[in-house]
Amino acid sequence: MSSNIKSSSSTPSISGRRPALILLPGMPLDAALWDHQVRHLGEVANPQVVELSDCDSIAAMADKALAQASERFAVAGLSMGGYVALEILRRAPERVERLALLDTNARPDTVEATTTRRDAVALARQGRYGQVIRAALPRLIHPQRLADEGFVRSVLAQMERVGVDGYAREQEAIINRMDSRLGLAAIRCPTLVVCGRQDILTPPALHEEMAEAIPGARLVLIEECGHLSAMEQPQAVTALMRDWLLRD
Repeated sequence: MSSNIKSSSSTPSISGRRPALILLPGMPLDAALWDHQVRHLGEVANPQVVELSDCDSIAAMADKALAQASERFAVAGLSMGGYVALEILRRAPERVERLALLDTNARPDTVEATTTRRDAVALARQGRYGQVIRAALPRLIHPQRLADEGFVRSVLAQMERVGVDGYAREQEAIINRMDSRLGLAAIRCPTLVVCGRQDILTPPALHEEMAEAIPGARLVLIEECGHLSAMEQPQAVTALMRDWLLRD
């Protein structure tokens, strides 16, 4: 079911404890993607961002997150982070209490996308990484954000910190990711699916597909928002995640 952003009242879970919350960045981004959520969800969870750029497969990323996580935890992943979250569920479904999938999809890479990724990695390795990441911005963020110099600098700074080698590893991981669609119906934990209304890379239809396949999933489309919802509309995403964490 799709809905717009609304305020809602929630009560803490019966256990009264703060769940561990694993946050997984997209490619090629780092912990700064989740700054707002880390700062404002501490009352209801114990957030921890897992850096992924040192891994060259989704499986290795999932293993790294599982090694750093508590025995039981909630997990939220944006874009590539969503692929990792779904892999975590494949490997340790009994450990995942809640799942949030943001601006991602459950499908494998297409032939066309793989070609584009390999071309971009080749350019980056030729010393044109700055050109590659700047060229990606119009597909990553809402058009209105392109004029926000501070916001653009923050996105580019993350990409620069990940660097060429990290970028190449993450692209390789994404190229070789599994088709996760068949496993969606087996998900039993409370699931939130979020997408920017103007997300070009993973548009709303892909999120509708996931939400329809996951039993009881809640789908929310965020207005005036592109692919980087956690940064572009941080208050909205944080409010949604707070509600997701508190619902019984």
